[in-house]
Amino acid sequence: MLKSKTFVKKTRSGGIMKIVREHYLRDDIWCGSEVCTECKQEESVLQKDACIESNLCSFPHYLLPDTNVVLSQIDILEDPLIKNVIILQTVLQEVRHRSAPIYKRLKDILHDKEKHVYTFTNEHHRETYIEREQGESANDRNDRAIRISTKWYSDHLNNKGLKVVLLTNDRGNKEKAEEAGLLTYRSDVNNEITSSKVLFSEHLPLSRIQSGIKSGTFQQGTFRASRDNYLEATVFVHGEGDDSTEVLIQGLQNLNRAVHQDLVAVEILPLNQWVAPSSVVLQDEGPKEDDVTEEEEAELKSGPSGVASRKPTGRVVGIIKRNWRPFCGMLFLSQIKEATRHLFTPADRRIPRIRIETRQAATLAGQRIMVAIDGWPKHSRYPNGHFVRSLGSAGDKETETEVLLLEHDVPHQDFSQAVLSFLPKMPWNITEEDMAVREDLRNLTVCSVDPPGCTDIDDALHCRDLPNGNQEVGVHIADVSHFIRPGNAMDLEAANRGTTVYLTGRRIDMVPELLSSNLCSLRSSVERLAFSCIWEINDKAEIVQTRFTKSVINSKASLTYAEAQMRIDDANMNDDTTKSLRGLNRLAKILKKRRIEKGALTLSSPEVRFHIDSETHDPIDLQTKELKETNSMVEEFMLLANISVAQKIYDEFSECALLRKHPAPPPSNYDILNKAAKSKDLVIHTDSAKALADSLDAAQVDGFPYFNTLLRILATRCMMQAVYFCSGMDSDFHHYGLASPIYTHFTSPIRRYSDIIVHRLLAVAIGADSTYPDLMDKHKQSALCNNLNYRHKMAQYAQRASVAFHTQLFFKSRGILNEEGFILFVRKNAIIVLIPKFGLEGTVFFENKDKPSPKLIFNEEISGVSVAPSEPEAKRAKLDR
Repeated sequence: MLKSKTFVKKTRSGGIMKIVREHYLRDDIWCGSEVCTECKQEESVLQKDACIESNLCSFPHYLLPDTNVVLSQIDILEDPLIKNVIILQTVLQEVRHRSAPIYKRLKDILHDKEKHVYTFTNEHHRETYIEREQGESANDRNDRAIRISTKWYSDHLNNKGLKVVLLTNDRGNKEKAEEAGLLTYRSDVNNEITSSKVLFSEHLPLSRIQSGIKSGTFQQGTFRASRDNYLEATVFVHGEGDDSTEVLIQGLQNLNRAVHQDLVAVEILPLNQWVAPSSVVLQDEGPKEDDVTEEEEAELKSGPSGVASRKPTGRVVGIIKRNWRPFCGMLFLSQIKEATRHLFTPADRRIPRIRIETRQAATLAGQRIMVAIDGWPKHSRYPNGHFVRSLGSAGDKETETEVLLLEHDVPHQDFSQAVLSFLPKMPWNITEEDMAVREDLRNLTVCSVDPPGCTDIDDALHCRDLPNGNQEVGVHIADVSHFIRPGNAMDLEAANRGTTVYLTGRRIDMVPELLSSNLCSLRSSVERLAFSCIWEINDKAEIVQTRFTKSVINSKASLTYAEAQMRIDDANMNDDTTKSLRGLNRLAKILKKRRIEKGALTLSSPEVRFHIDSETHDPIDLQTKELKETNSMVEEFMLLANISVAQKIYDEFSECALLRKHPAPPPSNYDILNKAAKSKDLVIHTDSAKALADSLDAAQVDGFPYFNTLLRILATRCMMQAVYFCSGMDSDFHHYGLASPIYTHFTSPIRRYSDIIVHRLLAVAIGADSTYPDLMDKHKQSALCNNLNYRHKMAQYAQRASVAFHTQLFFKSRGILNEEGFILFVRKNAIIVLIPKFGLEGTVFFENKDKPSPKLIFNEEISGVSVAPSEPEAKRAKLDR
């Protein structure tokens, strides 16, 4: 069959040339399929059993991509998994004209017999050739030609059990193809194959969310993803007073694209759809089809049975406020040759993997990088994002430290010149003006007791006999507020940082080093400014009177806990400093006994200390911290000072005192503790702190002395987080762990900004300083407390992550070690193990997920960088020093 087109053309010499273009059409061009019996083909390329594993097409099918799909997704077409593809002559010609490199790659694919890719010469087939219509662009004509060819293939193979799937990234082309009854899927601008099938429901608009919250249909709260199960999360919904609800969210669709710490709207499901938290540890193991496997869904629903174990369950219906930030992690390289689309795996397991486009994949492999989320389409398993910057090689100490600081939002930049400009000029000395407004306590036998290597010494103590038989005890705290005045650049920076962060081998100061390690540090044999809390105490450790004063001291000794303990224990030592220590230690024992009798908790958590090589700065030894009597001695007087100051500032400023409270845990928090005790036929009473303390004291198991320590570790994880608050914004002041009706932080102003505010309040209360507006504004105090609570929590997590990383370094070259370990928790597919000697805790997975086996595999993260604590640990609260 012949098609011809005649037109005239003017030549360069001015003549007219008649051109006849002939186009031959045939009806014997093969379709290339094994299943076809109509085409008289000598050999076939497309297979009879054409199955590509796909959630979109579970039936045998051939793929027919348009030109733009080939141009943008040649890397996917090169994947060995992609077979049985039809490349039209129209597409091949367009690719040749538009991209020579991609055309060459496409030709390589066509020559690979194992790929089963067939070129169909549709432009010369009698039934698929079309002419360009009047007013039709060349691009539109080619799109129509592709649709006509797809239709021909669909009809041609209709009764053969095979379908032809058109792939396009043009929305208009897709709509026209569907109108023609063609099976079509679209590839969006992010090169993600999509269809009319969506994974997630649409997020409701803010107006609908607001009206739903107002009517009670929806609840709002903070989305908290689980670290143990990527298909599970909770939303903490704040109610009035103590009426708060924790809503369980399970399943990919119910999570609905919420990311950890987003503010979300949730709809509570009917009671018959409530479920129990899952008992499996489930991690997203990498790229897969955009759906959750049936196996994962089955595991997800394998929580405890019974109505009692079910929790209020809901689904996310909308996002009120995103809390996205740049995330640290590593690139999970695509297996497709020369691919530009890869999955980024965040260091924090609570953050989903992120798809990014980059041509630097080979360079970024093995690097810690930062990636930001751009959006999360409703048809995509993962959010889309972009590369921000590289941080360095994974495993490098400097890189990993940078990662944990960034992940925990720890401000660690150098202090600005604006901040440093408010430092006192050196050399600095105490002036006559200072002495005139302070009490001179330089004659007292004051000493400090701290961990080894401590240079930022906040506190010092003294104890001496009084003529009336009582004793005078003083707690002297560095007067940081003398150097940091309200509202200047140094004050604002310290308020933002909130706390000093102690990493293994590194300290990120809240205030410049000139203050933290020199002028404010209560080092021995130098005169220093202090804020002193002084008691007269009788032999029964009862307070006779208390006074507070700005002072000048001269510490006689800077001791470690071990050095102070040796002085107390050495009967041959009877100098003034040793006598003072013995007096303090005797009174501290009485104070501690009385505090415990009132219900104060003595909990436990495994803590380790590293010995660092002075040259390489690598850990060369690791051991659990040993607590001595002197640790408790210092702690008791710090607690007493904090309580005394708390009462004083509240009496003076009932509306704006900065206090610290520790809420009592809800009964459900004790489930893990009760379960552990029940396994040994023990009963733990949790009605009050006193009942809990007494139960823990009595919980002894013959032949298993460490069991009591394990119970105390679990009890620690049942606790709520202790928090700062403004007295005028709350009515519950009680500190559960200390069994104290009121408490604050006064004793560590070098490393905690809360203590600086408390110092200012106390100074105004005793007439030693003047007030300022923000100090008396309860709303601003409350906002400050929120930042301090956040910084304090993130500092704790960063410190634990640093310990985890250095533990990894310690074990890196030590091979296999045999040490005693204890099982803390049992999951369906894993156990959580604690190794007390090293304070090491990690997840141990069963080798066979289907059938638990005695053979176990340690999860790589047991000694890896843990960027945040486990969910129970997030509720953990130690005694406040």
